[in-house]
Amino acid sequence: MPENLLSEFVAAIPMPALMVDQTERIIAANSDAKTLLAQNIEGRHFATILRQPQVIEAIEQCLRTKGSAKTRHLSNDGAQDTTFKVECRYMNGVGAVCGGAMLATFQDVTHLEQASQMRRDFVANVSHELRTPLTALMGFIETLRGPARDDVNARERFLQIMTDEANRMNRLVGDLLSLNRVESEERVRPKAQVELTGLLRSTLNSLRPLAEDGDVELSLTAPEDPVSLAGDSDQLRQVFTNLIENGIKYGGSGGSVEVRVMSSERDSAMRGPAVRVQVIDRGPGIDSVHLPRLTERFYRADSHRSRQLGGTGLGLAIVKHIINRHRGRLRVESELGKGTTFTVILPL
Repeated sequence: MPENLLSEFVAAIPMPALMVDQTERIIAANSDAKTLLAQNIEGRHFATILRQPQVIEAIEQCLRTKGSAKTRHLSNDGAQDTTFKVECRYMNGVGAVCGGAMLATFQDVTHLEQASQMRRDFVANVSHELRTPLTALMGFIETLRGPARDDVNARERFLQIMTDEANRMNRLVGDLLSLNRVESEERVRPKAQVELTGLLRSTLNSLRPLAEDGDVELSLTAPEDPVSLAGDSDQLRQVFTNLIENGIKYGGSGGSVEVRVMSSERDSAMRGPAVRVQVIDRGPGIDSVHLPRLTERFYRADSHRSRQLGGTGLGLAIVKHIINRHRGRLRVESELGKGTTFTVILPL
């Protein structure tokens, strides 16, 4: 194959690719490979460019056996570590004196590696979250069968704790099912019309008993005219129930949780007509170091307090996916000692 045609062939491959002949020099490389590795790599010995032992070994094996080889190439794109699947294939009749050459392609599998890591982390987190209440239940059952068998006071106390732990597991399983359902529907945009102000009033009324128990005042500030948008009423109710409930539980020490509704013809975040719903508490606030990770699964700014209050660590992850389904945005602003504001921005 003529050298110029060989270069055109490698350039047409839609991923980083290079060719090494029996002289062990790179005889062709496309622009993606040069971006990944370095410019001006043609004509250089491959080992001076691909310094990772596993990649060098795969190329040497392919040239030696005139067969194929697979390996991994690790890199960094400046923002994150990246992983490439390297496939080596031998081609006869090309290269120096037509003695044959090896074609290596680099397929970016970073997203697959990240998904696999997320799955492992998710399973580990679920296992940990379930193991804690299960261990407590098993311990109390053993105690009730033994030393506390005839102790009425201890039995009642232990049974109450067991009930709380069982309820905690039930909430966790419920949130896991809810998260799975929301994720499966995330790409399907809702079409039903929802009157937002009425939905918020209904949500606040359902949460008033919880607010009264915590001595927290709930208030709603909204336009007089109805605010309607395309949405899933059950899911939107779930979003605002979660945010207002969090405001009562974690920010309730400030004595109030306020919900504000503001609509505009052109919202800067949506670049079009939108409505903003703010849930504002006057509580202790959240350290800024936690804000970027609040919507991660099982992430808690205060793990001990969250578990004490019955949190599963999945509420804000569910909120994020529901808002994504509605093509909206979630903003969080907080300052220690001055409370927290969650803002849900939805297109009209």
